[in-house]
Amino acid sequence: MSEVKNLLVLPRLRVQNANAISSPMTWGFPAMSAFVGLMHALERKLAEASLPVALGRVGVICHDFEAQATEGGYIRGFHLTRNPVDKTGGTAAIVEEGRVHLDITLIFSIDTGAVESEHENIAKQIGEIVSGMRIAGGSVIPNRAVPSHKQRPQWVTLDDKEDERYKQFARLKRRWLPGFALTLRDDYLTEHLQTLQQQNPDASLLDAWLDLSRLNHVCTLENEGEPNEKPVWQTQRPYRGWLVPIPVGYGAISDLFQPSEVANARDTKTPFRFVESLYSMGEWVSPHRMKQPEDLLWYVDNDEEAGLYRLNNDYYLRASAQ
Repeated sequence: MSEVKNLLVLPRLRVQNANAISSPMTWGFPAMSAFVGLMHALERKLAEASLPVALGRVGVICHDFEAQATEGGYIRGFHLTRNPVDKTGGTAAIVEEGRVHLDITLIFSIDTGAVESEHENIAKQIGEIVSGMRIAGGSVIPNRAVPSHKQRPQWVTLDDKEDERYKQFARLKRRWLPGFALTLRDDYLTEHLQTLQQQNPDASLLDAWLDLSRLNHVCTLENEGEPNEKPVWQTQRPYRGWLVPIPVGYGAISDLFQPSEVANARDTKTPFRFVESLYSMGEWVSPHRMKQPEDLLWYVDNDEEAGLYRLNNDYYLRASAQ
């Protein structure tokens, strides 16, 4: 993809009760599809407000994470709310919902026809619009832990010269610390599958994904065969870094149906298709380790002929080339 020319930074947003169940098989930080959905909803609101701005990619940096779940032990449970009584006056069933409080910075890539003198005002208006929106199902509330001047929306026009562009990004990265940006590591998943297949030719991508999603503890014998022989437990980690399993979109499990062809579909004007979640590996990376803005930005990368509706991020392309 082409280089990003403009960035809109919404720093240190406090999000309360965001959705912590990111897919049928993962929980924790919201899925990146939630932030891409926010970007699309925001773009529609900008069109309604007649703001000459188009949003192309989105990145998120997490500064604080407070899962609303019990701590300690091997089993955790979400803090659940008691629902109001139903229409008969009886106690309604509890629907399990996972929630999390977040302190995040959002970064959008921007295409615009606005002149430079309008940038600051547009950034301010976008910040006001986002403050009234939902982010991953959570509410944006005032962040009293951060001074107000550090929460101002910022429009950054990146220079065409590589050295000046590097300096601009370096200044931004310092403002985003401490924090971690979620990046994509498809390369780790592919490479680990090849490693497992050398030991077991029947190993699948699911085996590789599950193996990378956990910490494997292996027992070896120290001083084997001697009187002072003892077992030693070690943790095996095939790759360095903070790796996490993440959903990256959806894969088709049916043909594409025409609008209104499927009963009870939510939208009667849009073609319909049954899908299931797609998974990959992600890595939380400190912003100071990134070389360019594109490293932390996610974008839609669909392949409709193959039935893939997924998100992509280019950090692994640079990281695997090093």
